Amino acid sequence: MATQEDLNSEWERLASEWIREARDGPNLTRTALLDRPMLDACGDVEGSYVLDCGCGEGRFSRMLAELGVGHVLGVDLCSAMIDAALEASGERQEYRLGDVQNLVGLEGASFDLCVSYLNQCDLPDFMANNHEVFRLLKPGGRFVVANLHPMRSAVGAWCRTDTGEKRHVILDDYLDEGERRWRMMGSDLTNFHRSLSTYVRGFLDAGFVIADLIEPTVGSEHLEQFPGLGDERRVPNFIVYVLTKP
Repeated sequence: MATQEDLNSEWERLASEWIREARDGPNLTRTALLDRPMLDACGDVEGSYVLDCGCGEGRFSRMLAELGVGHVLGVDLCSAMIDAALEASGERQEYRLGDVQNLVGLEGASFDLCVSYLNQCDLPDFMANNHEVFRLLKPGGRFVVANLHPMRSAVGAWCRTDTGEKRHVILDDYLDEGERRWRMMGSDLTNFHRSLSTYVRGFLDAGFVIADLIEPTVGSEHLEQFPGLGDERRVPNFIVYVLTKP
């Protein structure tokens, strides 16, 4: 089983390539599948105090800042990512090296909105993050979580013909929750597969109300721009949970 130190080391090795792609692109899955649903789920953020859990090099925090948030705090355990975020930081942005599974230094009921953009699937203890976010949100506040879809995180690879044609995505070992290892941008990366019911029960047990559930797909405008993404309409890649604190 990977230790937190192992997980941190993986991200430090991946950081330079991740930062390059985030800045120079293309990162088609985020651009074409996730950015718009995530921003729509966040709603009107003008003047809001926002926490970005697992902010990486700050890409989504910068997008929120452009929409007029009052302040956005990005937290991440990867020092190289935080350094890059600070270099690109602008007005109303703050970045800290920290663990979103333990945010004890932050005052309770101090944020209007918290976001987790493909971060909980990297956390060994996503429930710790749930409880921390619930504590930090003001009553009526919103937690927007984008994860790998559980149907993809179980195995997720395409079954192909001998000529390479995509037949279907492999769904197997779905109820075998735990670590999954992938090759990404030339580096090995560990994340965590959990079933849909585990996530939903986890959010409810932490005290959240599920306001919406979104399975994003490629929009027609992006499909016209990036026709190679057509197969992504055949399967659910991601899932967005829109949660509120009563």
